[in-house]
Amino acid sequence: MLKKHNQLFLAILLLADLAMTALSWIAAYFFRFYTGPIPVYKGVPEFREFLLLLAFLLPLATLVFRIFGLYEPMRSGGRIQEIKRIIAASALSTLIFITFLYLFKEDKYSRIFFVYFLVIDIIFLCVFRGLIRVLLGWLRKHNYNLRYILITGNGQLAREVAKNLREHSEYGFKVIGFLAKDKESVGKEIEGVPVIGVYGEIKQILKTKQIDQLILALPFEHIRMLRPILGEVYSEVVEIKIVPDLYEYFTLRKGIEMLGDLPIINLRESPLYGWQKLIKHFFDIFVSAVILFILSPFLLLIAILIKLTSAGPAFYRQKRMGLDGTEFEIIKFRSMEPGSEIQTGPVWAKKNDPRRTKFGAILRRYNIDELPQFINVLKGQMSVVGPRPERPEFMHDFKKKIPEYMLRHKMKAGITGWAQINGMRGDTSLEERTKFDLYYIENWTLLLDLKIFFKSFLATKNAC
Repeated sequence: MLKKHNQLFLAILLLADLAMTALSWIAAYFFRFYTGPIPVYKGVPEFREFLLLLAFLLPLATLVFRIFGLYEPMRSGGRIQEIKRIIAASALSTLIFITFLYLFKEDKYSRIFFVYFLVIDIIFLCVFRGLIRVLLGWLRKHNYNLRYILITGNGQLAREVAKNLREHSEYGFKVIGFLAKDKESVGKEIEGVPVIGVYGEIKQILKTKQIDQLILALPFEHIRMLRPILGEVYSEVVEIKIVPDLYEYFTLRKGIEMLGDLPIINLRESPLYGWQKLIKHFFDIFVSAVILFILSPFLLLIAILIKLTSAGPAFYRQKRMGLDGTEFEIIKFRSMEPGSEIQTGPVWAKKNDPRRTKFGAILRRYNIDELPQFINVLKGQMSVVGPRPERPEFMHDFKKKIPEYMLRHKMKAGITGWAQINGMRGDTSLEERTKFDLYYIENWTLLLDLKIFFKSFLATKNAC
């Protein structure tokens, strides 16, 4: 239901964004070369040359805007979050475009022009989207082109349906009431909307009220009522939708797809596939290669200092669990005395762990001991950003305490993660760390990876 309206709305929004970007490009040209405050010394380039560049800029802008989530529902953050995404997406697309121009030796284009374009583009996109919000608000306020919804059911599932419809209010859906099984529920409110009748009155209510769509959101215990309800309304002209009561079993990236003519409900699937998987992979390879190249003299120095300050190897290898539960050997700078687990067996490291060497304490304080893990990233065993990998020896207890814990392994383990930048490091609550990790997997975007990556440089707490 929402998908059809969503596709149309997002297609219009995408075309409008591209129109704003093209208009910004043209406005920047005339402002730079004809009306702007900065004089032109090298002559005015032909307008046709700049116009042709739009054929390359607009597809690039489309890709970057989609990566930054500008065509996803704003469930949180609202207008401020949208403006941040617009600024980041516009800046990155402009930077990439400038880079390509200079790679192809097209350095005749004014740098001042690109500054003007970026500023104008951000302003136009922000103002335009603000106007869309105002227009949609006005249309909804005046009940223009609304589609009225009746929800059959009054439990948690029905509540979630109403909540999601409200969050997608730009599509023009309005819930006018709920139906319950028992008379005692009539008159109560759910999400600010009244229960207006019981299941048995559904046909009468459809005739007396203006209803465009009927959503059947029955709880499992009422599922036997589905056939008689459908028998009552099957001959009516109202659109009928069914929401199965599987909400509590939805975990990662739930959704519905088609297998031929059969609908398949995904309760759990891998969060990364197709372009998303490719984008994250290239991000990992690029970042790890650059960091290892730049820091190679520093890493060599650290390895020498470890050898000079304590007996034992410079590097430490340990089995960890990665993507889909496969094991790999993580690489770290050794920060503890050799054989520190001979007496204790596998245990979690703690803050101010007495097993640390003096130099190892410094490495752990600033997370320097984690740097060799970029080698794991290059080998494809880890990602730059993702849930931190744990030791297989702990998995049995973790799974018993937290049933959804193993869902963390539906994405590659990371050097840093959403849990870590939120203070969930080392010997902290496993339940809280799992919540942060699952939030990251469920809401992954390249922008989120960039945010976590840069915030990690500011972290100075001990790593596990």
